[in-house]
Amino acid sequence: MRLRVAGAVLLSAAAYYVYLPLPSGVSEPWKLMLLDALFRSFMQASDVAHALGVCHRVHLLNRVVSWVEVVEARSSAAVNVTDRSLGGVPTRVFQPNGGSTPKRGVIYFHGGGWALGSGRMRSYDLLCRKMAEDLDAVIMSVDYRLAPEAVFPDQYHDALAASRSFLSPQVLQRYSIDPDRLCVSGDSAGGNLAAAVAQKFGSDDTLKVKFKAQALIYPVLQALDFHTPSYQQNQAVPILYRPIMARFWLQYLGADSSLEPLLLANNHSSLDQPGISAAARSRLDWTNLLPAERRKHFRPVIKETGSASVVGQVPGLTDVRAAPLLAEPGVLGRTPKAYVMTCEFDVLRDDGLMYGRRLQDAGVTVTSDHYEDGFHGCMVFAYLPMMSGVGWRSMNNYICWLDQNL
Repeated sequence: MRLRVAGAVLLSAAAYYVYLPLPSGVSEPWKLMLLDALFRSFMQASDVAHALGVCHRVHLLNRVVSWVEVVEARSSAAVNVTDRSLGGVPTRVFQPNGGSTPKRGVIYFHGGGWALGSGRMRSYDLLCRKMAEDLDAVIMSVDYRLAPEAVFPDQYHDALAASRSFLSPQVLQRYSIDPDRLCVSGDSAGGNLAAAVAQKFGSDDTLKVKFKAQALIYPVLQALDFHTPSYQQNQAVPILYRPIMARFWLQYLGADSSLEPLLLANNHSSLDQPGISAAARSRLDWTNLLPAERRKHFRPVIKETGSASVVGQVPGLTDVRAAPLLAEPGVLGRTPKAYVMTCEFDVLRDDGLMYGRRLQDAGVTVTSDHYEDGFHGCMVFAYLPMMSGVGWRSMNNYICWLDQNL
């Protein structure tokens, strides 16, 4: 009897911890609740370890990721997989066996808030294998340096170095890649790096080979407004909570974590900030850039006065290399045609939607692929153990777009 009571208590406690009220439209809510419970457990354990001085919270999380997710480079009958260096940056290369030559090429940057993850993770390994096989394309998944040891612009420089090498005649010839069929892509923080690379190389007239396409998967593109409609609507929706995104930004920009409350209150982008021009503000003005169905009933949070020194302390907040949404129209107009995936239940939804609109306004052909039941990170959860339905749909549609446009 006592065992039954104890078991019932434990089950009730587990259910209480796992259960989280979610929006009615989100895909497979119980799967997302279980995933979130797992993530929260790791995050809380890492916070405790950080507070006790055992290790940095990011180090513990990455150790867990390495133990659970990182896999060796194993080739199959269809795809040859090797770990190489691309421009001095560790990279996993997926090269399909047989098929036609020359092949299409995609360079991919993984997500993880510029601090977590690896292209060697099982989820990215499976994604890139499928891309290589379905597209008969060479896929190069880049392991750029991570925070806290590396901070902006280190990750950006790694992305540039790997991309420059990817476009070089030596690499194109070695892997039999068609120089006219190249794409730069990434998800979340990797989407940020892909967008920044597309801007830099699009404006570089010295390059003989350029990207034909950019494919951005729920990208993070700005850190001046943490009260866009999607940040307001989804601030408590897993797996990317609003405070976590602010923390990632501060880690990436090498800033003090004590600034997190200022970012979350939009005090860092108050109207008395001398480092933010009117032109910069217009480039993330969601009242003009978002359609009515995304603005909904939400209102802008704009402070007349705030912490006027923050932008001076953290200049990366307004640096277009870190925040591609702030780029000038002339820069955007020179980037290649774009695919932008967004999810309704994602704090970063409006970053992607605004960027797609600004690209279109600059004359770039844009495909906007929005998932009404999607959540942040869904595409990399397409496989076991989660087997997300919206993840599988989004992954197949992403690969289909690449097939039709590359």
